[in-house]
Amino acid sequence: MSILMVNEYAEFTMLKELLEATDGNLASHLKALEKAEFIEVQKQFVGRKPNTRYLVTTLGRAEFQKHIDALEKLIKGT
Repeated sequence: MSILMVNEYAEFTMLKELLEATDGNLASHLKALEKAEFIEVQKQFVGRKPNTRYLVTTLGRAEFQKHIDALEKLIKGT
């Protein structure tokens, strides 16, 4: 999610490289985020090759911020 929070979108290959994840593991996590409606999936073709992009949704952005806020409270001990 943090990658999507600071980028307009991320493609599957970009996420795979940055996270050093396997195809299956990454796909599983992305499917869970999509099911929770935290991300949007856009499938298209670039030339003749399939391309999948992921974008954070408004709900995903709000929930991620709640998560960061909770972590900050935990660190500060409040």
